[in-house]
Amino acid sequence: MRFLLDVCAASRTLCKTLADAGHDVLSASDGYADAADEDLLALAREQDRIIVTKDKDFGKLVFVQHLPHPCVIRLAGLNPTEEAKVILDVIENESGAIRDRVINVVTRERIRIRQT
Repeated sequence: MRFLLDVCAASRTLCKTLADAGHDVLSASDGYADAADEDLLALAREQDRIIVTKDKDFGKLVFVQHLPHPCVIRLAGLNPTEEAKVILDVIENESGAIRDRVINVVTRERIRIRQT
């Protein structure tokens, strides 16, 4: 799978764990640190990448502005080690979570999947 990690979610642990698992990982910290969320959304769509973020702004872009989007995973309340484990678990066990026009909010307790 191909991921675009928002600056707020681009920990070394998460980048390394996803890359070590064979995934293509692009960190917004590497060349896109000043990009607006709208631009990251467009980049992810163009490159067929799943956005991983910690902020709620992507939800606003999708639900309020109705911008087209790829899959978005928002991590909430997790440390970097937990983030990597949870994302790998989502990929392996939640087939409905990883597809276009879906926003996932992932916490320790649950995964909330919202189709837009």
